[in-house]
Amino acid sequence: MRAVGGHWADLTELVLPRGRAGSRRPGSASRRGFCPAGADALGALRPAPARPTPAPPDLPPCHALGPYAGPLREALLTYKERGRHGLAGPLGALLAEVVADAVGPARPVLLVPVPDTAAAARSRYGDHLGRLARHAARRLRGAGWDVRTARPLRALPRPDSVALDSAGRAAAAASAFRGRAGQGGREAGGRSVVVLDDILTTGATLAAVARTLRGLGITPNVAAVLAATQKRRHW
Repeated sequence: MRAVGGHWADLTELVLPRGRAGSRRPGSASRRGFCPAGADALGALRPAPARPTPAPPDLPPCHALGPYAGPLREALLTYKERGRHGLAGPLGALLAEVVADAVGPARPVLLVPVPDTAAAARSRYGDHLGRLARHAARRLRGAGWDVRTARPLRALPRPDSVALDSAGRAAAAASAFRGRAGQGGREAGGRSVVVLDDILTTGATLAAVARTLRGLGITPNVAAVLAATQKRRHW
């Protein structure tokens, strides 16, 4: 049973006139955002614990929907790199499934999306994780959860992690985040704090976010991501 009642019709009712995510074949405008095989593959995914090897210090427990491959990878690339904002709703609903699996029985939660740098937001058509967090919160509330979102951190300029190895990612992440003025532990207010990201690779970013949050008096309980790189996780 889907933890928050996922509606898989969301995945197959999107209008993506420039082609279908999850399918390499060019096509005309379709009412299916994913080809049937891609939608079936996404529908078969179930959240599970995920952890890189080796895991960096301070990394909270992580849960992911599935491996960064196939239709899930294509959907994330289409959303982030090609500006297809119509995917924010169904991807946010999938992220809500991961949050529910990571937290367990419904309880008050605080969702904290990893902030983007200004440069990354410009290149990725806006605050992609902020949109996912809003849709995830909406889906969880619809299932009866008490949910708040918070943005207690800001991201400082840093190199694009795509071009970095594990050591480079760790070095870049170590000083990548700062607390916003006036933010502190009162935001959590006894809630389970869930850090949200899209992809888990080395864990350096999530570990750095967790450290910075703890410095603000906010203890992250778990991280929820959509995808984990296959070389870091066996499914």
